[in-house]
Amino acid sequence: MTDTAAGDWAIEAVGLVKRFGDFTAVDGVSFQVPRGSVLGLLGPNGAGKTTCVRMMTTLSPPTSGTARVAGFDVVENPAQVRRSMGLTGQAATVDEILTGRENLRMIGGLYGIPKKVLRDRAEQLLDEFSLTEAGDKQVKAYSGGMRRRLDLAVSLLTAPPVLFLDEPTTGLDPRSRTELWDVLRSLVAQGTTLLLTTQYLEEADQLADDIVVIDRGTVIAHGTPLQLKEQAGAASLVLTVSESADIPRARVLLAELGGEVFVDEGARRLSTPADGLSDLNRVVAVFAESNISVDDLGLSRPSLDDVFLSLTGHRTESEAPAAEEAPA
Repeated sequence: MTDTAAGDWAIEAVGLVKRFGDFTAVDGVSFQVPRGSVLGLLGPNGAGKTTCVRMMTTLSPPTSGTARVAGFDVVENPAQVRRSMGLTGQAATVDEILTGRENLRMIGGLYGIPKKVLRDRAEQLLDEFSLTEAGDKQVKAYSGGMRRRLDLAVSLLTAPPVLFLDEPTTGLDPRSRTELWDVLRSLVAQGTTLLLTTQYLEEADQLADDIVVIDRGTVIAHGTPLQLKEQAGAASLVLTVSESADIPRARVLLAELGGEVFVDEGARRLSTPADGLSDLNRVVAVFAESNISVDDLGLSRPSLDDVFLSLTGHRTESEAPAAEEAPA
């Protein structure tokens, strides 16, 4: 996390609470997102992610606490908030009967964008999202990835500085997910601030500058992906020797790093805790000097899945209460 002046926050959540009767879906959530960065809001189904997004995008009033988007308070200035942000929900909201181009022009008309400006903007977005050739096809003929890209294009018609993405890649195949990641990276490079909710740990790792982990409506961790991984445990140096006969000597050399050495003789693989690249470089030099041939050598860090497991005692595929589905 970086030191940032208050005026540079694109999104601020301040003690957000949302109750549905006796059920507390969100309980005192606070975080800040610098302009031009990506915050990953991570947690299992029912953790409160979508409820947070609904409050921050003026779709559901907080029970207490508040949030600011582009400097505007969601309770006191909801109209200004809506003009400053775009939102892509969990399901694509485009009209399947219309073509991609017609969807853009229809929604742009509802925003009040002048016709000539809208025509140019629609063509620009179709090009940016690789949809030009499909622009005159009905959306019902689009693949899942194409629909998500069109949905994202619609949310960008007014070029909002802040974009909320609520599990945008749910249901996409790996290729479509990777393509959408590239689009999101391009938006951030152009200065857009993203708040991304996701259950996919790899997605948060790939895209987020900072991550807020929510479980059962509360923030349980906040940091960069690397900081969170370091909380889950040290990195390990993992190597595979070329010859089984070299395992004993390799074990002695790795033990000099000061940690316990784990050996999988069947795979000729050894591992030991390591501080980082300095230990890796040291092992390369020592093994070369000792004439021990190595097939593979690298550093292995805890994954975000390991982080979540260490924080909560369960993985993201939790059977938590469906807070996201509670009525507004």
